[in-house]
Amino acid sequence: MATKNEAEKKKATNRLKAFFRGVLNELKKVHWPDRKQLITYTGVVVVFVLVVSLAISALDWLFSGLIHYILR
Repeated sequence: MATKNEAEKKKATNRLKAFFRGVLNELKKVHWPDRKQLITYTGVVVVFVLVVSLAISALDWLFSGLIHYILR
């Protein structure tokens, strides 16, 4: 019985090691942006988030005003 548990533990350990080896191999294939690209992409994301948050805020203000007007 003990040998069966040990074999299962060893099999699980080998699968875990294989998983992390695969992860490391995939990370080596990733195209990492250089500093200039990273700054550009970050700027695009920040601007997009600001635009979307302003749009949501404007819609919230509009709808809350409409509901307040209707319930009045």
